[in-house]
Amino acid sequence: MRRFYCLTLQPTLFGGASVIREWGRIGTRGQSMMETFDQVIDAEQLLKRQLQRKIQRGYRVPQGGTVTRPNPR
Repeated sequence: MRRFYCLTLQPTLFGGASVIREWGRIGTRGQSMMETFDQVIDAEQLLKRQLQRKIQRGYRVPQGGTVTRPNPR
């Protein structure tokens, strides 16, 4: 079965950050979940842990895929 998993780090309006996870079968809309943190560092730690877990389970980072920090505004 071909599946996708997408992790996104988004800044919040109050100086924190949210980790948005999206997953499902390729070709479907899939599901999503958002976790919000007061500190950006906490969100980054969750994102890194989830990325490591998914790579261990066989998911791959697509060509040109990057992990970047959001621009503070």
